[in-house]
Amino acid sequence: MADEQDILNLPAPKHQPHLTSRRIGIHTSVAGGVQNAAERAYRLGCNTFQIFSSSPRQWKPYSLGQMQCDEMKRLREKYGLKPLVIHTNYLVNPAATNEEFFKKSIEAFRGEVERALALGAEYLVLHPGSFRGSDREQGLTRAAAAIAAATSGLDLAKGGLTILIENTAGAEFSLGGSFEQVAELLERLRSIIPVAACIDTCHTHVAGYDIVSEEGLRETLVKLDASVGLKNVPVWHCNDAKAACGSKLDRHQHIGNGSIGLEPFRRLLNDPRLAHAAFIAETPIDEPGDDLRNVEALKKLVVIRGGQQILFHL
Repeated sequence: MADEQDILNLPAPKHQPHLTSRRIGIHTSVAGGVQNAAERAYRLGCNTFQIFSSSPRQWKPYSLGQMQCDEMKRLREKYGLKPLVIHTNYLVNPAATNEEFFKKSIEAFRGEVERALALGAEYLVLHPGSFRGSDREQGLTRAAAAIAAATSGLDLAKGGLTILIENTAGAEFSLGGSFEQVAELLERLRSIIPVAACIDTCHTHVAGYDIVSEEGLRETLVKLDASVGLKNVPVWHCNDAKAACGSKLDRHQHIGNGSIGLEPFRRLLNDPRLAHAAFIAETPIDEPGDDLRNVEALKKLVVIRGGQQILFHL
C-alpha cells in the first residue's frame, strides 16, 4: 500500500464513524502488522472486514506472533468489528492435478486455517480451484480431499471458524462457476468441517447470472436459495464488474461504476433474507481514498423502513 493511500497516515477520526444496520466492510491491508488492518477498517467506517493472513501470491507463510493476534482481538472488540473474514492465498488450488502443486496447496491451506484460528476469524474464504488436466467430477473429489486433509486434526468448530467456498467467474476448468457446483462441494464437506458459501457479485455477473435487472436478480436469488441456500451465505463480496455479463472475465470495478451498477447492490443490501450477512468490497484502489469511497457507496444504499436509513454508533 502506497503511503499516500494509507488511511493510517491521516489524522485519527475525532468521532466514531456512522454505521448502518448492515455489516459493511472492505478488504483491508495488513501492512505494518496484521493488527493494523483492524484500525484501518475502523477508520474506513467499517463494522466488518477481510484480510490476507499472508502474502496472497507467495507460498512462504507469514509468521504471526501472539502479540499481533491478541492486539487484533482487542481492537476488534473495541471497535465492534465482526465478522473477521480471511481470504486464502491465490496460489492454493485444492483441485490441482499436479501432485507437487496439490501437496503444496494442502500445506498452504493448513497454514491458512491455523492462522485464522489464531486470529479468531469467523470465516476463511477459499476458491475451489482449477481441474485443468482432469474433469469436473475428479476436480470436486480432489478439492474435497485436499480440504479434508488440510484441516485434519484441527477443531474448527471449537475455534468458531467456518470455511467459505466462493463462487467463481466460470472460466474454463474452474470449479464453482455455478451455484450448483458450490453446493456440490459443500455437500461433500459438511460432515467434515463447518462450511458455507461466499458469493461474489462480480463473479456471479460474469458467470452469466442476471443480477442487474430486478427480475433477473430475483430469479438468481431463487436459484441460489434452491442450491446453496441463502441462509448458508454469511458473506457477500460486493464488487462491480469491468466486464459484461457472461464474459467469464474476473475484473473488479468500483461500486456503481461498472456493468452491474448501483441498484443491484441496493437490492441486495436491503433484502431482509440477507440481513444476517456481511457485505465486503474487494474493489481496486486506483486513487487515494478509493477504499473509503467504496465503503461509503455501499453504506449509502442501506435504506430500511419507509425510506429512512437507520444508523447506529458503536
